[in-house]
Amino acid sequence: MDGGDEVAEAPATPPQPLEWKFSQVFGERTAGEEVQEDEMMEPAMEVWTYVDYLLLKIAVDFSIASSDERLSRNLPLMSSFGSRRMELQNHAIAGSRMSACLVDKYNWMWWNLEYVDIISAIEFDRSGDHLATGDRGGRVVLFERTDTKDHGGSRRDLERMDYPISRHPEFRYKTEFQSHEPEFDYLKSLEIEEKINKIRWCQAANGALFLLSTNDKTIKYWKVGKEPYLEVQEKKVKKISEMNMDPLKAVGNGGIASSSNSNIGKQCLANGGDKSYDLPSNDLSIPPGGFPSLRLPVVTSNETSLMARCRRVYAHAHDYHINSISNNSDGETFISADDLRINLWNLEISNQSFNIVDVKPANMEDLTEVITSAEFHPSHCNMLAYSSSKGSIRLIDLRQSALCDSHAKLPTVTSSAYRFEEPEAPGSRSFFTEIIASISDIKFARDGRHILSRDYMTLKLWDINMDSGPVATFQVHEYLRPKLCDLYENDSIFDKFECCLSGDGLRVATGSYSNLFRVFGCAPGGTEATTLEASKNPMRRQVQTPSRPSRSLSSITRVVRREQSPTGAEAPGVDANGTSFDFTTKLLHLAWHPTENSIACAAANSLYMYYA
Repeated sequence: MDGGDEVAEAPATPPQPLEWKFSQVFGERTAGEEVQEDEMMEPAMEVWTYVDYLLLKIAVDFSIASSDERLSRNLPLMSSFGSRRMELQNHAIAGSRMSACLVDKYNWMWWNLEYVDIISAIEFDRSGDHLATGDRGGRVVLFERTDTKDHGGSRRDLERMDYPISRHPEFRYKTEFQSHEPEFDYLKSLEIEEKINKIRWCQAANGALFLLSTNDKTIKYWKVGKEPYLEVQEKKVKKISEMNMDPLKAVGNGGIASSSNSNIGKQCLANGGDKSYDLPSNDLSIPPGGFPSLRLPVVTSNETSLMARCRRVYAHAHDYHINSISNNSDGETFISADDLRINLWNLEISNQSFNIVDVKPANMEDLTEVITSAEFHPSHCNMLAYSSSKGSIRLIDLRQSALCDSHAKLPTVTSSAYRFEEPEAPGSRSFFTEIIASISDIKFARDGRHILSRDYMTLKLWDINMDSGPVATFQVHEYLRPKLCDLYENDSIFDKFECCLSGDGLRVATGSYSNLFRVFGCAPGGTEATTLEASKNPMRRQVQTPSRPSRSLSSITRVVRREQSPTGAEAPGVDANGTSFDFTTKLLHLAWHPTENSIACAAANSLYMYYA
């Protein structure tokens, strides 16, 4: 394998750091804000229905509330709370003994009604004109770009006209649909959560959009288009028009007033005649003497709305939780990966898949690592990469073997995978070494030459032609290293942060705590390392640090300012150097626009968009 000195195709001089600006926010809510008990009593809040409370009361009366598993098995889940709003019919129910049994154990999950609205997946399509998000409630929300359409014509036409595009990218809500519902595996006595783990856009065809979404067990294939025969289609809303009477005054005709067009100030012409009759705007709807002739009401289409149906369901192929799905460049197949296996699917065949990677040992006691992420090569349909909990990446070639679970430094007769792993520094091993080395996400660069990986503490950029180690390492939040014990105690050390690359491959980005995310420059010799906050003022917490800092903590801890929590008290985790970090507000999911310097990121239930 050629381990040349070339790192990346980039300009001779590193590009200047970008100045990021706020573009849009959807569903904004103050970071860390929770629903208070007095807010739950407000009639307009999203609350449980009366039937839900009765079911819960029955559960308590039969003394099953003490069992976490049995309680979750018998209580109605909260998948629809994010979209329905009903009045609380009986305030006394909220104070009864059935609510008291949940306040301690289930206070956040059951009473924080925004839980199902927390965004769990973000993905741009290939063109960048559409954005999809998934949440913990199993919903998929689609957004459509609007700023490029306002000028008319394509980008190439605008360039010919020398028309300046100075406005920032703008997206608008397009539609949403319920992708997954909560299920229960009765054979294994396991609850299957409806949370969307991943969303992947497929190739568009004939004006229709295609996407895959998955929860822990089931993958679904969706189609979005305008034709009536498509699975997700535009539905015209019919309205009655051309009425003879003034619709605003014909209140006795049911819904006509609300569904008709107003005729105030218009003239009624007799069919075939030339005499007109003015309709008075402040008197009766019928002119004196009546109408010379009656007009036939006409049904017209005034609005469009979107309805969704699932096209295919790929189920019963994974015994463990699905952590990744990825489309192949051939446009016909995709892979799905769980902790121990990777399956290859055909988009048109939902009842059959092929197992291409299986790392499950004969004896589960011998299990030492699991699969954490998998991704197809962007242009070579025979190549894919997957990462493991030991911090290694395997690049496999499907042409070498039907089962590609073997690995070595170089492909041999018995091996079909390249292995990329950074050697461990002597004397640096500790209890947390293997935990923080686990790779949570990998992404191919658009040119397919580089792979970006994210472990708990760092971002690493790999050259597929050099397996001796990463070509660049970026420290994300090195100031947390002294806090690893605290992170382990509250399970934050197991958080799975995603990563992304710019379309030109010159920059990478990933999230951190306190709703911060970082953008690094990849160009050789560059020092771009920008810290941004998911808020309307992203540069408020902006710091510039070397992109490849030393092991010393002082280079980062000195530049981050002290922060106050929304309640006015000091945010949790303030160290002696004034660095503040809040483990409860974490930015796990973000995506980079495929062709522009634009980033979409999720902070709890809010979607923030930035451009540079």
